[in-house]
Amino acid sequence: MAPSSLVVWGVLAACVAAGKAQWTPGTATFYGGNDGSGTMGGACGYGNLYNSGYGINNAALSSVLFNDGASCGQCYSIMCDPSRPGGQWCKPGYSITVTATNDGGWCNPPRPHFDMSQPAWEHIGVYQGGIIPVQYQRVKCSRTGGVRFVINGCNYFELVNIQNLAGSGSVGAAWIKGTNTGWIQMSRNWGANWQSNAALVGQGLSFAITSTGGQYIQFLDVAPAWWQFGQTFTTCQNFDY
Repeated sequence: MAPSSLVVWGVLAACVAAGKAQWTPGTATFYGGNDGSGTMGGACGYGNLYNSGYGINNAALSSVLFNDGASCGQCYSIMCDPSRPGGQWCKPGYSITVTATNDGGWCNPPRPHFDMSQPAWEHIGVYQGGIIPVQYQRVKCSRTGGVRFVINGCNYFELVNIQNLAGSGSVGAAWIKGTNTGWIQMSRNWGANWQSNAALVGQGLSFAITSTGGQYIQFLDVAPAWWQFGQTFTTCQNFDY
């Protein structure tokens, strides 16, 4: 074999090895009923998962993956692994992409585990199996429309649920700005809820987000001065990474 061929072969082998290294072993179960209705809500605070942009292909993550809510909104490609014990319940050749929407920390700690919606799980596993061995990797999220902001709280602070992120899918840092203020850094309260201790009632609101992928976007004039707690505001901007 010519030296140039050896180089090409070595590069190809390295690429194949790198591709395999992206997959990590874990396990998966299902919950929420055959229509997935029981998966609505959850520890990320997204509420109705259709309204917040996530739909039925969702999962609760074990503690090691959920990371105290930092993983909310992230996407994972999952396929059943027929080579491991329990693999007889696999549907070989199928994979499914799910969004992290809930905390399944009670499931198999400290192992990486996905408690998936039943419709998503049955895409890769046979119902009678109950629990299956899987391979998973984090993947880029694809979303319809822009980032959404659900504003809750009270007169003395804002609690904002940030939803429907594409790209890396999750929030790394967030800021809020009133009509009469500069940018105020927010802190994660729980799940995908970010908190500001400023009293911004009666001011128009803008937001800025750095995704966990490192992309920074400003969402200007998201909410008018007459916004009220409990309202959702949708933008036309979203993340690439």
